[in-house]
Amino acid sequence: MTENSTGDAPTNLQEDDAVAALAALAHKDRLAAFRLILTAMPNGLPSGQIAKDLSIAPTRMSFHLATLERAGLLTAQREGRVVRYAIAPHTMRGLLRFLTEDCCSGDPTMCLDFNPFPCR
Repeated sequence: MTENSTGDAPTNLQEDDAVAALAALAHKDRLAAFRLILTAMPNGLPSGQIAKDLSIAPTRMSFHLATLERAGLLTAQREGRVVRYAIAPHTMRGLLRFLTEDCCSGDPTMCLDFNPFPCR
């Protein structure tokens, strides 16, 4: 994956990276974990809290979180005995950009109503 000079957003997500990210999200527990961690941006959540909130055994959740991390969708930071997982925003945005780059035949006026990041 190529990042821009500021390091905050990829300039180009390669097809293999997109496939890896989509494959990692293609499991209900991993998708639920990803969506839960999104609610805690930018700080993320400890792995134990994620497992508890989703009613998933901690060892099973650790496996799923590691899969999301390997796909570049999460970052992990050890805080003593706790691992905190956070969304890797550059990969998430890159995946959305990859999926929508050819939207509306390249005519941005056709996509005015499409906003992958609506405000709530």
